[in-house]
Amino acid sequence: MRGWILAGAGMAVALGCGGAGASDVRSVIVECAACHGDEGIAKDVEVPNLAGQRRLYLYKQLVAFRKNARKHKEMRVMSREMNDADMRAIAEYYSSLPPR
Repeated sequence: MRGWILAGAGMAVALGCGGAGASDVRSVIVECAACHGDEGIAKDVEVPNLAGQRRLYLYKQLVAFRKNARKHKEMRVMSREMNDADMRAIAEYYSSLPPR
């Protein structure tokens, strides 16, 4: 499970997702995993699975949360802490995981 997080962070940096360093991306993904699961599969039925979602969709949703165009208190707080490179890296990571 931790290997997925590290692999995703490394992949995001390798793919040139911008200025986010590996440790920055890893810390954001770890925070995502608290609700969305280590491998993008949430344990709570009211929390969406992120594994296998389309990269552009995930990115656009994060932007919408940051702009408060999509309402969700926790995601608004989380997205305000992310820069564009973080959002792109997160979207790349979760889109690369197999859906279940």
